[in-house]
Amino acid sequence: MKEKYEKDLLKFIGSSPSCFHVVDFLKKALEKAGFQELQESREWKIEAGKNYYVTRNLSSIAAFRVPEKIESFHIIASHSDSPTFKIKEHPEMTADKKYTKLNVEKYGGMLMAPWFDRPLSVAGRLLVKEKNGLHTVLVNMDRDLVLIPNLAVHMNRNVNEGYKYNAQKDMLPLYGSGVKEGRLLEQMAEAAEVQAEDVEGHDLFLYNRMPGSIWGEDKEFLSAPRLDDLECVFASLQALLQMKSYSDMPVMAVLDNEEVGSTTKQGAASTFLKDVFRRIQIGVGMNEESWYRAVASSFMVSSDNAHGTHPNYLEKTDPTNRTYLNEGIVIKYNANQRYTTDAVSAAVFKSICDKAKVPYQTFANPSDIAGGSTLGNIANTQFSVNTVDIGLAQLAMHSPYETAGVKDIAYLVRAIQTFFECRIECVSDGEFSLKF
Repeated sequence: MKEKYEKDLLKFIGSSPSCFHVVDFLKKALEKAGFQELQESREWKIEAGKNYYVTRNLSSIAAFRVPEKIESFHIIASHSDSPTFKIKEHPEMTADKKYTKLNVEKYGGMLMAPWFDRPLSVAGRLLVKEKNGLHTVLVNMDRDLVLIPNLAVHMNRNVNEGYKYNAQKDMLPLYGSGVKEGRLLEQMAEAAEVQAEDVEGHDLFLYNRMPGSIWGEDKEFLSAPRLDDLECVFASLQALLQMKSYSDMPVMAVLDNEEVGSTTKQGAASTFLKDVFRRIQIGVGMNEESWYRAVASSFMVSSDNAHGTHPNYLEKTDPTNRTYLNEGIVIKYNANQRYTTDAVSAAVFKSICDKAKVPYQTFANPSDIAGGSTLGNIANTQFSVNTVDIGLAQLAMHSPYETAGVKDIAYLVRAIQTFFECRIECVSDGEFSLKF
């Protein structure tokens, strides 16, 4: 593999401190490549040979290319959010009349300890009133703003023997000295170049300011914030922009709120994807029979990073399904369908990897350790198609600074591009035709 994407990936991550900034970055990249924006609240006019995208909540996006005739949908799905801390309303809290902290709450399941003693800042969106309504402004306080200080070991002698963190007490970031109430919102409004009194709502989150790095004996490792799941988002975008031909409809879907269960209007459990496909059906004049035939041959790749085998905790991984950084795409299995991969979807995806000449490996949780879930099984409750759950192996998942393998990014781009360019047809139940 000669392609190198690691520097561009780190640039993307650095420009995407919140889910709203992720989608904004994608919009700009798609528009530069000739994709046209559609609005859910407006009529859609869709033409064969054209490229389009649509957003929901400015935190989820679906982008697609329209073939001459739609025989099936080829969907790559990933997510825009990552575990973090959300700023509460009225966040300023004083301590001993000397310090000002920010009141925050956990968003998603996370490793809390790595959030201490590192530079943090705040980013998200503001809803600003105008003369005739409201508009959204993205905001990023692009400087070191807050920090969560650890308690010294002298005052907590047993901390290295195990400590249970209290999110309401231990995880509040230090913001300033004697700061007045409302100052954070004033500061965010200043950064967004709006008036604080015009801000009617906000979704603001902490983010890790540490830049990504490439390291290791042969520079084979990559560490950065939010690799889960921005690495898969980035690879999906590259594949969509670089693909050379297609006969079926390629779709890149990036959905929000995966880390908190996806049960929002813009999450995988929402009607967003189904609504997009139904409106495409209307826009291109497909009848119901053609629609159901296309869905039957459709295929989804649910792309969300996977647990790599940890060098210090080999016992935490399955004895026969271990995955490693830089050794290819991970196909994820779970008997209880927390991952949707089955014999059909695995076989199809392995064929795609073989054609793309990229390695793949398999992951399963040890039978005595409960694992997580991801987009695939949730999205299938709304839009039911054959789906495989995949990802790239990484260490320290849900830490504010995660680690992956440099080689694996190119493997995923190549595989998704091949998936977009191939033809999958359901000949009969259990029988499939693949053409490359």
